[in-house]
Amino acid sequence: MPPTARTLAAEPCNGAGGPVQDGRVTDAALDVDEAVFDAVERIPPGRVSTYGAIGRLVGIGPRRVARALSQGGGAVPWFRVVRADGSVAEPVRVRQLELLAGEGVPIRNGRVDLATVGFPVSRPPG
Repeated sequence: MPPTARTLAAEPCNGAGGPVQDGRVTDAALDVDEAVFDAVERIPPGRVSTYGAIGRLVGIGPRRVARALSQGGGAVPWFRVVRADGSVAEPVRVRQLELLAGEGVPIRNGRVDLATVGFPVSRPPG
């Protein structure tokens, strides 16, 4: 499977490169990344999900979700994914909180109120 336009055209959130192995982008890594991006795209404006929820949907761990978003998630609403406690990643903290606040997401003491705006991403029907 060749790299998708979305994966290769997206600007990295943190300036890192894409999923590589021995200097080559791997098909398996792109498949996982695309699954993460598809799940994140289903989170509506004003709602958030967690790395763990996305990971459970895709079948990977939360750290792998974070890596996919940090390396190529610029084309999807990466900022709608937060830690399980509602906090955001330090390298993108200011920008992520700005984007979430712009969508009306309630933030208290630097954390998203997941009880109010948590979005349970689930598999699409069929």
